[in-house]
Amino acid sequence: MSEVIGAALPRVDALDKVTGKACYPADLVRPGMLYGKVVFAHRVHARITRLDTQAARAYPGVVAVLTAADVPYNAYGLITEDQPLLCSDVVRYEGDKVALVLAESKDAAEEGARRVIVEYEDLPAITDPERALDPDAPLVHPARGTNLLLHVPIRKGDIARGFAEADVTVEGEFQTSWQEHAYLQPDAGIAYIDEHGRVVVETAGQWLHEDRRQIAKILGLPEEQVVIRYAAIGGAFGGREDLNVQPLLALAAWKLRRPVAIVWSREETTIGHHKRHPVRIRCRWGARRDGRITAVQADILADGGAYASTSAEVIKVAALFASGCYEVPNIWVDGYAVYTNNPPTGAFRGFGAPQAHFAAEIMVTKLAHALGIDPSELRRRNIYHEGSIEPTGHPLPPGVSAPLVLERCVDEARARLGYGQPREHPAPHLRRGVGLACGIKNLGYSFGYPEQATATVELFGRGDLERACVRIGAADVGQGAHTILRQIAAETLGLPLERIELICADSAEAPNAGSASASRMTLMGGRAVHDAAREALRKWHETDAEHVSATVQFRPPRTTPLDPETGECIPNYCYGYTAQAVEVEVNIITGQVRVVRVISVHDVGRAINRQQVEGQIEGCLAQALGFALLEHFQVRDGKILTPNFSTYLLPTVLDMPEEIIPVILEHDDPNGPYGARGMAEMPLVPFAAAVAIAIHDAVGVWITRLPMTPERVLDALGAAQHHQAPALR
Repeated sequence: MSEVIGAALPRVDALDKVTGKACYPADLVRPGMLYGKVVFAHRVHARITRLDTQAARAYPGVVAVLTAADVPYNAYGLITEDQPLLCSDVVRYEGDKVALVLAESKDAAEEGARRVIVEYEDLPAITDPERALDPDAPLVHPARGTNLLLHVPIRKGDIARGFAEADVTVEGEFQTSWQEHAYLQPDAGIAYIDEHGRVVVETAGQWLHEDRRQIAKILGLPEEQVVIRYAAIGGAFGGREDLNVQPLLALAAWKLRRPVAIVWSREETTIGHHKRHPVRIRCRWGARRDGRITAVQADILADGGAYASTSAEVIKVAALFASGCYEVPNIWVDGYAVYTNNPPTGAFRGFGAPQAHFAAEIMVTKLAHALGIDPSELRRRNIYHEGSIEPTGHPLPPGVSAPLVLERCVDEARARLGYGQPREHPAPHLRRGVGLACGIKNLGYSFGYPEQATATVELFGRGDLERACVRIGAADVGQGAHTILRQIAAETLGLPLERIELICADSAEAPNAGSASASRMTLMGGRAVHDAAREALRKWHETDAEHVSATVQFRPPRTTPLDPETGECIPNYCYGYTAQAVEVEVNIITGQVRVVRVISVHDVGRAINRQQVEGQIEGCLAQALGFALLEHFQVRDGKILTPNFSTYLLPTVLDMPEEIIPVILEHDDPNGPYGARGMAEMPLVPFAAAVAIAIHDAVGVWITRLPMTPERVLDALGAAQHHQAPALR
């Protein structure tokens, strides 16, 4: 039995973080650095008619005011280069950046920013995603000729025949909202020119080499002339995939040849980075009397905001999972992502899967009620199994453990929560209920996007192997990746953990392992480290040298792009499967919903570090609870109304369930290191649906709009008393 793999070893960064020794980006600021202050547009859609920086430049302590004219290549984006670094003619949402003031002090920079004169001519704004598709809607990007960012059709079987075969059909409409990543460390960083003449940016992010690629293009420099280094990263959850302060820092250091710092406030961080997509889903499901689901039809509309970010990929994921984790022979799905003048939306933990599952899992439960079948039994009869055909027409990748997690969750729910049994209520005004939901989420990049991870392992020793150095450009955004990668190297090389050095936070010193996203770093980065360590060990045994090195690139099984007419493709090379049972308590007087207990079952392939897996489940459930019940990020007419933590409510320890029961199953993934597959996003995927189902079990009403605030619960209860649909608030 391994003493490394599976052990609950402490995180390598734990002591530095709890003692305050860990250096976050804002801790890098030093005396003598210029301080940068962004001039935000604070307009939803407008033409810049005048930009006067003269008064700002004249203010004592101000060194420079940079505008669009100072940017060599003024467009960037992870997929589509549609976002200007500094706007020159039009602003498309209130967080657009117009100028950057650099000064000798923070106070001077702020005063300089106040003295930048920007005059605007307001333009018609489009803030309703449904209206965005109207032929006469104002265009966010007129050169495109449409606000449609992407349409994703998925066609499987014969949808008309599927509904003709159904004995029961149910319909539903669902709405999810924006969600703020709310990482505790606001965006910050420094930049300078090093002794080799390179632009060095030290900050926080999720993908060193992608940050480098985009910044080099903005500056018109070769990539090797840009170095990205990550300090300790205070959370990300997808919110640091897009650039924010990094290119501004690089531009200022490159133009002025002086060290520069930018530290955003919470309000600037909120306005300055993307959010989770609000999604509207209209759907219809059909099933036979024997419980077999025959047809799923869904129309999905995602608000992409002012710039593309990763909206195209998110809507593909949402469309793929419109039928949940169930094998349905006849599927007709249309997914749309549209531009609006709202804040841009992009990657957020779950990446479209939580929105899709909110609808899908409620619909499965509604079908079960309509058929008079236990909801767990209906799931059992339809859930994916080995060899099931996905909506895109190809068999699932091997390792389909959806039935196993469902059965374990049902068993645990019956034993611990009394699932399926008569329920006792603690008080006349309190009602308790239990909800069950399943989930599926891809690991890694999808739909033909190039997927790889590269690692270098160096071995040192005289005679005996003494130590190893692992080089891999892998961000640890709080998930514990750096501990996991060292554990994998230690196990493969047979070395104690303390003899494994990890170089991972410098784009010039570590090869590209891809992003810390899509729950991919354990599988992809871990497999690259594993394979490089094995190759280095082979070389070590074949030579008498005191130092050997091996570099290995791991590529998983291929995926393919969606067919533009049918959606046919091989979408993913690996999935994670989860099932959850949630007990809630509903106060029928106040409408408040309290999550009492959660059972969260996951197949992780192999738990490299069991303590970290449990921590990921618990931490993700906190974010899931916010998404489901509390986090009401409000945007009205394109303006953010909840820019700070006094208006945007996040779960605290007092909001967490009395008991979280993580259940970890281990069925080896064929591609993962020691069988491991990622799981960091999985607890968020079915949770909101499980809560909604539990609320229905408790009080008999369906809440189909997120977050499920007390007001919405009371509206639904009041409407049920009067036999009418609740008003949407």
